[in-house]
Amino acid sequence: MAADRNPELTPAKRRRIIARGVLRGLLFTTVLVVLYYLLPLDRPWSANTGVRLLAGLLVFVGITVWQVRRIVGSRYPGLQAFEALGLIVPFYLLLFASTYFLMGRSSVADFTEPLTRTDALYFTVTVFATVGFGDIAPKAEAARVLLIVQMLGDLAVLGAGIRILLGAVQRSRQQRPDTGSDGGSTAR
Repeated sequence: MAADRNPELTPAKRRRIIARGVLRGLLFTTVLVVLYYLLPLDRPWSANTGVRLLAGLLVFVGITVWQVRRIVGSRYPGLQAFEALGLIVPFYLLLFASTYFLMGRSSVADFTEPLTRTDALYFTVTVFATVGFGDIAPKAEAARVLLIVQMLGDLAVLGAGIRILLGAVQRSRQQRPDTGSDGGSTAR
């Protein structure tokens, strides 16, 4: 049980530590969404946009590796994994949303309707959630190729990504059997 791993934590301290971890995860998400809406995305779609997407995906991989290392080294790996998800998943989704937004701005023929930032984010999340309402769909070949990349990436994030994070939590707990409950803050 988690309580057995950290007997030094009182229930009140455990709740405070969990609340701080949850708030940090939500803060990461909030900051990324605010940046998505505030950053000037006024460049037209071009080959450079594709290069920027690829660079963004490489940054995503780097952030993921960094977060896995933090989880393994954390005193409370479950909580650190939650914080990591608050950074990794929104970053991934907003990367694709901004790319779809740029594509939609450069050519109205790329999608079934013009995309605002919110529309692009909505489209990205419906694809990620495998809901696919069908109200927005890619029409241009380049948009469809990008959507294929996102769908394959979604499978990787949902499958391998979650497994990697959970594996890091498990490794950390095995290294520190007397610590590692999800009831505490992360080692920074």
